[in-house]
Amino acid sequence: MMDGVTIVSARILLPVVITLIAPLFIWLCRNDENRREAISFVAAALTFGSMVSMAPAILRGEVWYYHVTTILPGISIAFAADGLSMIFGLIAPFLWFFVTSYNIGYMRGLNEHAQTRYYVCFAVAIFGAVGVALAANVFTLYLFYEIITVFTYPLVYHHEDADAKSGARKYIVYLMGTSKLFLLPAMVLTYVLVGNLDFHLTDIVNGMFSAQVVAEHPRLVALTYWLYIFGIGKAALMPFHNWLPSAMVAPTPVSALLHAVAVVKAGVFCVCRIVLSAFGTKTAGFLTLSQVYVGSPGTFLGDTSLGIGTAYIAAFTLVVASLIALTKDDIKARLAYSTVAQLSYVVVGVTMLVDTAVQGGVMHIAHHAFSKITLFMAAGAIYVATHLKKISLMDGLGRRMPWTFAAFGIASLSMIGMPPVCGFVSKWYLVNGTLDSGHLGILVALLISTALNAGYFVPITYRAFFRKPKPEANIGQYNEASLTMVVPLCFTAVVSVFLGLYPQTFLNFVNILGKF
Repeated sequence: MMDGVTIVSARILLPVVITLIAPLFIWLCRNDENRREAISFVAAALTFGSMVSMAPAILRGEVWYYHVTTILPGISIAFAADGLSMIFGLIAPFLWFFVTSYNIGYMRGLNEHAQTRYYVCFAVAIFGAVGVALAANVFTLYLFYEIITVFTYPLVYHHEDADAKSGARKYIVYLMGTSKLFLLPAMVLTYVLVGNLDFHLTDIVNGMFSAQVVAEHPRLVALTYWLYIFGIGKAALMPFHNWLPSAMVAPTPVSALLHAVAVVKAGVFCVCRIVLSAFGTKTAGFLTLSQVYVGSPGTFLGDTSLGIGTAYIAAFTLVVASLIALTKDDIKARLAYSTVAQLSYVVVGVTMLVDTAVQGGVMHIAHHAFSKITLFMAAGAIYVATHLKKISLMDGLGRRMPWTFAAFGIASLSMIGMPPVCGFVSKWYLVNGTLDSGHLGILVALLISTALNAGYFVPITYRAFFRKPKPEANIGQYNEASLTMVVPLCFTAVVSVFLGLYPQTFLNFVNILGKF
């Protein structure tokens, strides 16, 4: 449903078309690695430029829209761009550009096999991410959500050994299982209850479900809501999170894609889109658990809404995942559980349905992306230069790789929530949102998680710069990785600081959505 000022134009298809044809050209240039990788650079720049070109109109309160085709009455493929679309739609192609540079250093540095397949699947995953960002309805969102899953599977399986097979199997079972068992039925129920699948992009209060539908079928509406929440497995809410650490068998640039550019960001973006544009603040914020599951308000469940119930699940996830991260000595495993926790910050924010909390949660999509991609690129640079994975073996390594570990330290501060890095801004809004909502249990979870973040990030940087290296480590033989790897990770670390100093970069897109 499109209300308000709408720009109906095929121009919105540009980023979709560019990312659609890029994989084809990458495959055609499979015998020339320089041209093959140049296509990724050009496609990323053109995609980002086409997204930026729509930003001025969106910041004026307008929405871009284009209907491609109708499959069935009420079911169509259509694209739209609003403030929420721009946050995910801008970071995916922007980071694609820098990950491509990093890919060159990593894949060539380790002389990896099947590089053309790798680059093709990587590009198709970006195509899926752009489609998710611009989806105007649940059907289009579901279609591109599944495209991401299918084409990231070969990336997780890239090494083709026993560990890769096990990790990739778990990856596809979790993500395809949740989407087929929960997300697909949620879409069907939405169609039955509403009669169409179109998001209410300019009406985040009422959403798709009318007051009459909510009043007549509260249990069905609530069931649909929970099917969406748990069907979006890419958001990694417990207990559907274990695919994410298991997928760390993939090459490190794939881990960066999974954690920062496309996969998990698509997950939390979908949660934001479903909560705000499908259910709206009225349904998610005022339909209480006691009304749905007991039949009348004022029971032992109190006035806990569907949204707040989700926020408590996410709060549990972020604390438990942070505790698990503390126990991991493998740097990628520690970062993986950190991601599980950090994704829940987004879910907590958007499901509290308070202005400041939603602002913090949605901003954290972008803020976490830049900081986490820095951390993973740093971990990959360390591996390429030293073949070390264990944090306990990295004592003194920062003296040999100062740029890499400095960038890692800056990104770590963002994850902890220290100024002036962007993670501080997200957490500031989230903490204020919990105070505004009065849910102190969620506030306690946020504070505990922040302390745990410091507990598992600070020792890494401390070891690298201030611990004496172990004699058997022989760190004198190591130096920084290639510039194609170090420059991108230093740049994204700088961007993390920039977004901390100028949070309105993404906050303006959140504010244009309206009052929550």
